[in-house]
Amino acid sequence: MCSFWKDSTQVSGVPTREHPDCSRRTRSLHGPCPVTTFGPKACVLQNPQTIMHIQDPASQRLTWNKSPKSVLVIKKIRDASLLQPFKELCIYLMEENNMIVYVEKKVLEDPAIVGDENFGPVKKKFCTFREDYDDISNQIDFIICLGGDGTLLYASSLFQGSVPPVMAFHLGSLGFLTPFNFENFQSQVNQVIEGNAAVILRSRLKVRVVKEPRDKKTAIHNGLSENGLDTEGGKQAMQYQVLNEVVIDRGPSSYLSNVDVYLDGHLITTVQGDGVIVSTPTGSTAYAAAAGASMVHPNVPAIMVTPICPHSLSFRPIVVPAGVELKIMLSPEARNTAWVSFDGRKRQEIRHGDSISITTSCYPLPSICVCDPVSDWFESLAQCLHWNVRKKQAHFPEDEEDQDEEDS
Repeated sequence: MCSFWKDSTQVSGVPTREHPDCSRRTRSLHGPCPVTTFGPKACVLQNPQTIMHIQDPASQRLTWNKSPKSVLVIKKIRDASLLQPFKELCIYLMEENNMIVYVEKKVLEDPAIVGDENFGPVKKKFCTFREDYDDISNQIDFIICLGGDGTLLYASSLFQGSVPPVMAFHLGSLGFLTPFNFENFQSQVNQVIEGNAAVILRSRLKVRVVKEPRDKKTAIHNGLSENGLDTEGGKQAMQYQVLNEVVIDRGPSSYLSNVDVYLDGHLITTVQGDGVIVSTPTGSTAYAAAAGASMVHPNVPAIMVTPICPHSLSFRPIVVPAGVELKIMLSPEARNTAWVSFDGRKRQEIRHGDSISITTSCYPLPSICVCDPVSDWFESLAQCLHWNVRKKQAHFPEDEEDQDEEDS
């Protein structure tokens, strides 16, 4: 299954230092061998009849090594309509299932929750955390999201390694990635806890941003800069796990962006336009779709490269194998800098000498399905994007059909 893996990857001939579990990257067309354990207790039930690297989507079933005891509940902030579902869910998880519930600290600071005396006893039982301060990656058995697609993207950003299974309820505006309705949440949550659910493994992008040092005051000690970022030969290096897309754009500049795109060390094109989107199959139905890319099912091992308003009539979006490594840099003749964001977050400026390396991560996000990966995806296309919706062509009246037969 993993016989194609190499011991290390190289960027421009220089070996990169990476996490030991992720340092080996496949050279096959199927992309990295994904980790199939999710959080402390979940994994995908293995199908003994499946010998190919790419599994039949119908065979992807959730199972637990041990019964889950802790759950992270992510709620959309500043949305009053979610307060009642949030309270009902948390009371059910704590009192009916005796589970440990984690929530972000700022969720409990909502005035409507603070002022609810009936919710007070439940509130004291929560375990809280703060983003970018507390590491909860080894304490969460599974995740429940209440809101829109943004809650799932946020959940992904909290786990830079293995991600626990995610159950997403549609309580937002679009809901393409959140298939569950909240009306029957008790029975649906019970099915997940019992391990009776299908999952779709949404691949993520592993992104490494390396920046030239520009602040002479930044002291470097033992390979770490003062802000805690890894360094490579004095350069700042930051790493991200991205579920939807990496967007490189021209920012506030009025000039065209001008960036070079390398694939496995070879220059394949220069993007002149508003920018370029590098997306996962999950992200192919987001910004990339709006920019003209094809919509790709999340089970397809691929990376999409989509230009944003290119200054060329022949620049079409392309799909490349998941196993490749893309590297994006400002062109030497670029008139201005570029800006990059990761799932719409951590936006930062890219200057000459900086680089963005992108490949498929070995840590996918396991999203729990209502039915199965194929049915759920086409249901989302129909309900959220109204894919191929049009008035049906009228059929011929029977008398006209008979007349046509007689004429022939």
